[in-house]
Amino acid sequence: MNALTRDLIKLTKLAEGAKASAPFRQSFHLMPPVGWLNDPNGLCWFKGVYHAFFQYSPFDPEGGVKLWGHYTSNDMIGWEYQGVAFYPDQPFDCHGVYSGCAFIEDGEMYIYYTGNVKLEDREDYDYINTGREANTVLVTSKDGMQFGRKKELMRNTDYPSDLSRHVRDPKVWKQGDTYYMIQGARTKADVGQAIIFESKDMLNWTFKSRVESGEPFGYMWECPDYFEIGGVKVLSASVQGLEGGVWEHRNVYQSGYFTVEGDILEKYALSEYHLWDYGFDYYAPQSFETGDGRRILIAWMGMPDCEEYTNLTIEDGWQHCFTFPREVYVKDGKVRQRPVKELEKRERKLQDVQDLQDAEDFEIEGCRTCDLTVAGIKDNAFRAVLGGELILEYREGRFEMRFIDQNKTSASAGRGLRYAEMERIEDVRLLVDVSSVEVFVNGGEYVFTTRYYPKSAHIRVEAPGAQAEVSEII
Repeated sequence: MNALTRDLIKLTKLAEGAKASAPFRQSFHLMPPVGWLNDPNGLCWFKGVYHAFFQYSPFDPEGGVKLWGHYTSNDMIGWEYQGVAFYPDQPFDCHGVYSGCAFIEDGEMYIYYTGNVKLEDREDYDYINTGREANTVLVTSKDGMQFGRKKELMRNTDYPSDLSRHVRDPKVWKQGDTYYMIQGARTKADVGQAIIFESKDMLNWTFKSRVESGEPFGYMWECPDYFEIGGVKVLSASVQGLEGGVWEHRNVYQSGYFTVEGDILEKYALSEYHLWDYGFDYYAPQSFETGDGRRILIAWMGMPDCEEYTNLTIEDGWQHCFTFPREVYVKDGKVRQRPVKELEKRERKLQDVQDLQDAEDFEIEGCRTCDLTVAGIKDNAFRAVLGGELILEYREGRFEMRFIDQNKTSASAGRGLRYAEMERIEDVRLLVDVSSVEVFVNGGEYVFTTRYYPKSAHIRVEAPGAQAEVSEII
């Protein structure tokens, strides 16, 4: 431990001693103890325990130097804070422990991440092609709690020469007897892509190939992830720089996936880009596999570089949370998402209505944490109003999430409208926490996520002829 590490430990303890305050602290979503949270990192199931690391700035709820905070859980719902796992305390990560993954093999946890270095301000530095370093770093652990020394594995000089200084976010998997690492990249020509390295020992990595779209698609692919589920090969990426057309009415940056035909390591073709989430607050998802073989996806319930809206928790000393863990599955050839099944053990049924025609004013009052499903929707007729401010509605061939008041001091904190076009609506599931809503439409084929800050806990649903079931999450 060096002097910088010791000082950062002291400063973190002081910051965390302040404790973040209510009223919008979540009940069943992972949040920072204080300060700022963004990307999920190192997600894994290891020796019977779930681990979630996260980008963490405890000193300022509006961000700053990035550490890795660490939570553990037995069920992906109740999380226990384990403190800071990694501080930016080495020459190769001194401006931030940036995003990365956990790879598990032979009873050992291998953590790969990007060490960020931003060189001193100079007029000739643009911090895209000059003025910064992105270093690939490895740390190992035999118990998931104590970590060994950091090892710098690669620097920018080890990446292809046509890439900018923006290469980051390693994700590792094994195929046969070879290990593969995918990282997000931005070329010097401002084209986003992913690059793949290979290794026989998890230490020495060599460049193998690129993954790119037929035509340029954004200028940066962050947080790439690759996995197979239900016979479908999925390449996930958070894409920056999509403009014009349909992207004009989306978020500043997107998080979605391509399905892959062929072999991503050799000859392949990418599908069109599908969004993981059509709401306001969703970025940098990462997946992992549970002990029983399920593929779980967790994202940052937030959005970088967004001036359009904010969060009312900043004044309380904290900002952001993770999405609730979602199982990725395939049905009818489509990739879908649903809340993990562990949620059922935390639910207490409140109402079960077989025909909303007979319950014209179906309302839920005073429940700040609930799981509401409306199934068997007739004639595309669905409308729900939450907290008197947030409207969820199907109309004119699209499902909308929109706020009545878009003032930054209102329940929306500046959020306006998001939507997805779809031919029909069959069912809607709402996962409501104190200051967030996650909406799963048509069995999770479409998902919408948002933070919101209501003055009252109230939900009203209009869906004549449909069935509704609501449980409180306890």
